[in-house]
Amino acid sequence: MPNLIHGAAVRTVYSLLTALLVGLAGCASRERAPDLAPAVQVSERTWQLVDRDIAAASLAATGPSWNYARGSMEAWRSRVRQRTEEDFIPWYGGYWTQQWLAIKVAWYQLGSGEGSNAAAKRLAAYLQEQYHQRVLGPVAEEIDPQVIRGQATALYVQLLSARIPAIPARYGVPAEQFEQRLKAIPAISLAPPAAHGASLFQLVHAQPIGDLPAYATLLAHVRKAGGDVGAGPSDARMSPLAEQMAERLVARLAIGGGASAAAAAAGGVAGMVISLGATGISAITHENQRPELEAQIRESLNAALDEMWHGLMENTTTGVMAAVYHISGQIAASTAHAASQAPEVEREAPEAWPPGGPDLPEQPYDDDGRADIDSADE
Repeated sequence: MPNLIHGAAVRTVYSLLTALLVGLAGCASRERAPDLAPAVQVSERTWQLVDRDIAAASLAATGPSWNYARGSMEAWRSRVRQRTEEDFIPWYGGYWTQQWLAIKVAWYQLGSGEGSNAAAKRLAAYLQEQYHQRVLGPVAEEIDPQVIRGQATALYVQLLSARIPAIPARYGVPAEQFEQRLKAIPAISLAPPAAHGASLFQLVHAQPIGDLPAYATLLAHVRKAGGDVGAGPSDARMSPLAEQMAERLVARLAIGGGASAAAAAAGGVAGMVISLGATGISAITHENQRPELEAQIRESLNAALDEMWHGLMENTTTGVMAAVYHISGQIAASTAHAASQAPEVEREAPEAWPPGGPDLPEQPYDDDGRADIDSADE
């Protein structure tokens, strides 16, 4: 009997301990389970403010980028003008160059059989080739508009990437929701495939930016679209000059030919005297005409240079700012409606403005005459 009582007591104690442990475990489990925080609901008004700040960040980044591009292109134009004066114009105005050009014009006319217009076109093409070899090519080794385009775009992305992260904390927007918003804004949008496009999120998080396929594709696309922009004076600038030159050179060659015929008829010492005399008179006449000749080509080349410069600075699809305008245009289009609906709030003014805005500050340069990217935003 005592054994039965003892066994029952043990079983009772065991049952109580088991129940106690289960209860404690349940309490512990309930204590460990955290309450699920409700998802933050961002109001439409807040998203409007966020979008407006994204647009403002893009605008603020565009200003210094344009400043840098303009300063660099001013240095390029100055260097081109200097080399034109030092190399191309003296070469063009030289006596033997003019003699050689006269022979080329005559050869063009014989070869084409299409009159002076065809010869003038070929002469214009030859002068453009020489201008590129003697001026634009060497200058591009120092200051290259294609490189300026890439640097201006990289500066824009760098400044934009520095401004974007501060926006969500300003309005209490969760990081995950803000990232989703950035992913919904296209920054680069080119023709398919999909690799030719990139979201704003991809753009500001690419390190380095050159590793983003869409970014490299955009720069290549702009360069291809630009074609020969900045490669040399346009046909419209050179053709009238070449036509006038061709007529003058043909007349010059005819005079020289008459002197050569007279020298051949005289023969001997007399013929040599006639030939040397004609050459001397021709050289003297050339030197008297040289200032006018050089002034004419200088005027045409200066006009052509200004035309090239404005094309490189102002063309929104092929100029040095074309890639920046593509990205900023995509951002503006995606944020325009929401930003226009946002209420006015106090905000810091942009550091600089794009073309057409207030006067821009002077751009610093390094020892090579290039604008200094590192100090462009200071």
